[in-house]
Amino acid sequence: MNRKSSRGDVYSAGCPSRVALELIGSKWALLIVPLLDAGPVRNGEFMRRIEGISQKMLTQTLRELQRNGLVERIDYQTVPPHVEYQLTALGRSLSKTLVVVDQWAEANTPKLVAAQQAFDEAAD
Repeated sequence: MNRKSSRGDVYSAGCPSRVALELIGSKWALLIVPLLDAGPVRNGEFMRRIEGISQKMLTQTLRELQRNGLVERIDYQTVPPHVEYQLTALGRSLSKTLVVVDQWAEANTPKLVAAQQAFDEAAD
């Protein structure tokens, strides 16, 4: 087996790496993973920090990240419930990349908005 096939080929329709790209390319994963980079986070903090996310989408995304080995759920078995989420080693390696993407988006927002306006004006 050559090295390329053992690593996957994102351009191949049947490659399982496409599932990974779909997961990490979701807007909520792009926000959740870098937020966890600073350390464990409880559910309420996610809801406060990530504006616009519903409880349902947060739970769904965290479960998918957990299922794929990127996030770990820590249940302290207390009353009231105390649950935290943290990155696994695999999740930390992904976070390094996503933090750069977040920073790029923040730094280039004015250019993106200007390009959108120019395009829209040309289309009118």
